[in-house]
Amino acid sequence: MKIIAHGVDLVDFGRIEQMLSRHEQRFLERVFTATELADAGKVKNRIEKLAGRFASKEAVMKLIGTGWRDGIAWTDIEITNNAFGQPQVSLRGRVRQIADEKQIEQITLSITHTSNFAIASAVALQTSE
Repeated sequence: MKIIAHGVDLVDFGRIEQMLSRHEQRFLERVFTATELADAGKVKNRIEKLAGRFASKEAVMKLIGTGWRDGIAWTDIEITNNAFGQPQVSLRGRVRQIADEKQIEQITLSITHTSNFAIASAVALQTSE
């Protein structure tokens, strides 16, 4: 297995709270998938969950290396948890195409929180050469 890219992002909970207070429905629908929103609705601290997902999407975009352009949508990246609580990344649409072009076969993700911040680290792996 070969590491081919890394991305990291830090999000202040206040930034998410501000977006929710200004543009709640538009922000939520633009950035998060229905599954991500359902997962955030099940936890005690919704802002923490949303901030972690937001940071994760930014970290994945950093490892892809394109930024939010060329037909890329926030919802092209979905962050869920497996049965053990480990975050998982699913790609679709334009982001999936770019990942395939870059021969990214797997993305591992780690998310952590403090009382005010969420940080995510994403690593792109290539299992074959």
